[in-house]
Amino acid sequence: MSDEEFTPEMLAFWAKVFEFAREGRTAELAAYVDRGISANLTNDSGDSLVMLAAYHGHAETVAALIERGADPNRENDRGQSPLAGAVFKNEPDVVRALLDGGADPRAGQPSAIDTAKMFGNTALLGLLER
Repeated sequence: MSDEEFTPEMLAFWAKVFEFAREGRTAELAAYVDRGISANLTNDSGDSLVMLAAYHGHAETVAALIERGADPNRENDRGQSPLAGAVFKNEPDVVRALLDGGADPRAGQPSAIDTAKMFGNTALLGLLER
């Protein structure tokens, strides 16, 4: 489907779905995924629903998406992983949810491990190096 085929209604709907991820509106987002929206949906920057939920500190939303098949290692267009984003934002609950869901601490550039080292976050580094 080309950009010309996206209707204003479709774009508005997808914007709402991405906002649910940013706001941690787990129930609403999970309902849409359960009805067929891809758990791996990405925006125009390659940020997945998991990336947006992780970056904004919503561990429950991250876990719900992973339970529904979202890839915890899906990098955005800049090669950043959701786990590195959660480390950058210092979100230990999100880091745990991603690790529990199979996220690779060495994925992405910089990786979550490199990010923790860069910011001297020894607590999260301990979680990542287990």
